[in-house]
Amino acid sequence: MKVFKLPLIALLTAGLFTLAFYSCKKEALSPSLTSDAKGASKTIVDAPLVTCGDGATQSSINLTITAGATGAPAGFSVQWMSEEDLAANGGVWYSSDDPRLCKASFSGNANDSRYNLAPGASVTLTIGDLLMDNGASLDNCTDGLNCGTNYVFRVFAHANSTLSKSAFTYHTCSTLACDNSCGNHHFGYFKTHPELIPAAGLDLGTIHYDATTIATILNTGGSGDGLIILAHQLIAAKINGISNEYTTNADNAIGSLTVLADHQAANWQATLSGILNKYNNCIPL
Repeated sequence: MKVFKLPLIALLTAGLFTLAFYSCKKEALSPSLTSDAKGASKTIVDAPLVTCGDGATQSSINLTITAGATGAPAGFSVQWMSEEDLAANGGVWYSSDDPRLCKASFSGNANDSRYNLAPGASVTLTIGDLLMDNGASLDNCTDGLNCGTNYVFRVFAHANSTLSKSAFTYHTCSTLACDNSCGNHHFGYFKTHPELIPAAGLDLGTIHYDATTIATILNTGGSGDGLIILAHQLIAAKINGISNEYTTNADNAIGSLTVLADHQAANWQATLSGILNKYNNCIPL
């Protein structure tokens, strides 16, 4: 009996064609699946819808997050940059470990969390004055937003045991135009108007800082450092001529801590910083 032998290259070609065919067929049948380290398939969470909510102020933006058809059972994360900073960085977002990147996480797994979103469900956040309730955590940028500024937001839904995280959704919202009708300015204004810093400097807590150091503090990002964040608001309040129980409380909280040398958690005295921020932005309490 005559045995026919196919050339080796023909056998290899046929095998590769078969693998490619079934691979493409599997991908076509499961376009929303991905694989974890163990090889199990997971559905990719639908990217949330992001819209600008009503009620923006000079220092905050209301952002509404709406889950897609899969819901967002594990919650979601929000990141943001000013349009100006994004453009200055060549249109590229800061890396996730860059302290300049503003970011907050909203876990759907925390007890009594309002961030476990069912399909089509929505939740509204106030970026710049976030409510730190169950599941919410803010890594950077607890200072409040700058007035008259466009901010670009990107949001993704978290993964869980059966779902892979979603792609990013992008949206741009704006704070209200700067308004110093009450005679006050946001701390960012004094960064660009150092001539308004008192020549004799200012006291922050029990320590006196000369005008040059005050300018340095104003130009130091507060991301991740609650002491700098409170110092920003207290400096602005003092230059604005505000003197009340909140400025007194801020001085007492700072006490003998040295701004730029000592450090506090990002949310240290966050409520007090938020109140002073409102005074500095002519926003009623």
